[in-house]
Amino acid sequence: MALTDSSSRTLDDHGISQLLSKEVKLQTWLDVEAALAVAQAEHGVIPREAAENIKANARYENLDLELMDEIYRTVGHGFVPFVKVFVKACDPEAGKYIHFGSTTQNIQQSSQSIILKQVNRKFLDLTKQILLNLADLAEAHADSVMAGRTHGKHAIPITFGYKVATWMSEILMSVERLEQLQPRVFTVMMGGAVGAFNSTGAVGLDVQKRVGELLGMDVMAIPSRAINSPKVEYINALALLANNFHTVAEEVFQTSIEEFGEVSEGFKKGTIGSSTMPHKINPKLAKGIIANAQKLYSLTSVGYFSNARPFEADSTSNMLFDSILDEAVGLMREAIVRMVELSATLNVNAGRLYANANLNHGIDNSEYIMMKLAERLGKDQAHELVYDLAIDATINQRKYSEVLLENDIVNSAFDRHEIAELLKPENYTGLSAQLARESAERVRAAYSRT
Repeated sequence: MALTDSSSRTLDDHGISQLLSKEVKLQTWLDVEAALAVAQAEHGVIPREAAENIKANARYENLDLELMDEIYRTVGHGFVPFVKVFVKACDPEAGKYIHFGSTTQNIQQSSQSIILKQVNRKFLDLTKQILLNLADLAEAHADSVMAGRTHGKHAIPITFGYKVATWMSEILMSVERLEQLQPRVFTVMMGGAVGAFNSTGAVGLDVQKRVGELLGMDVMAIPSRAINSPKVEYINALALLANNFHTVAEEVFQTSIEEFGEVSEGFKKGTIGSSTMPHKINPKLAKGIIANAQKLYSLTSVGYFSNARPFEADSTSNMLFDSILDEAVGLMREAIVRMVELSATLNVNAGRLYANANLNHGIDNSEYIMMKLAERLGKDQAHELVYDLAIDATINQRKYSEVLLENDIVNSAFDRHEIAELLKPENYTGLSAQLARESAERVRAAYSRT
């Protein structure tokens, strides 16, 4: 299940919870049974009149839920009670042809795929909204200079917009992945007990194809109940998307610390961070993304183990995959709705970004100076010289500009004004601003709000 806190109640999940409700599940079972009946009637397997009656009565409100629970307690099967009450909801003659030639997993797994396809559409729509929010952020801060960091230390300057562009680039890969997997993952199956169409013969292939058409779904080439790798693939794809959000959340969590002070989550007056520390404003959105993402990662290995079960079907795999798919979707739902809010309300302190970029008094631009000197000395000699000067400034806690000007080689190459310009972080951000703007334009072109 998803990891929630007080913030969860304030966020709009855009109808995802409703798609995961018992009512929707049962209605989708009915939809699949109705599509099966219609397809069978079209191919002469059952009478057309029976299919028409089955389709007309395939409505959730026609199910006697109390009777279904009563039968369940008697027979101890998760699907037979549904079939029995659906039979009672139809005319006696039509009822004879409900669930004709199919098996429980045909209906349940097909139904699960239909629902997951709709949920995935929600995830894609929300992710595209996140990308548009990030595009606004990248453009707004394309020129906001900050320290680039590698191995936890200052590297060379970038802009915050460039950082956001890297986030968008990975998320775009996840969108592509989630779109590409749909024909493999979201499929229907009507192959019967072991998937070999034993009870229907050759017409079963035509019926399955037609069921897919009626439901707007792809079909499994071999409708084996032992094939669960598409489910593993989907959980993997969700985990990768969650990892993208986790990356953003970790950055927000860390750089909102007072010692950084570079970003902060949106804050509404009246929100309380601690019962004992009145001053606390915590990164609630980020922490929820981090926690849910980390739990989601653990589900992929479980899926791999269960997918390797022997034989043509195994109820242990059915139980496990039903559970981890539900959990994966729940965890992603919590992470994604938080990411929508975070991307829309993130505050960026451009002044603090710039101040932090200057913490080392220009030493972060040592590569810039080295490349300029390399034009005269060659790269290796320039690197050796600038290294010695940078280490001198660091170890002896001296101003880097003074150390540079004291060196005869540097002094002969640059005057005091040129040194000052070479040490300004805004003069060495490469293509940061350009890449940020181009990334924003690319996202808007693909997912325009209009």
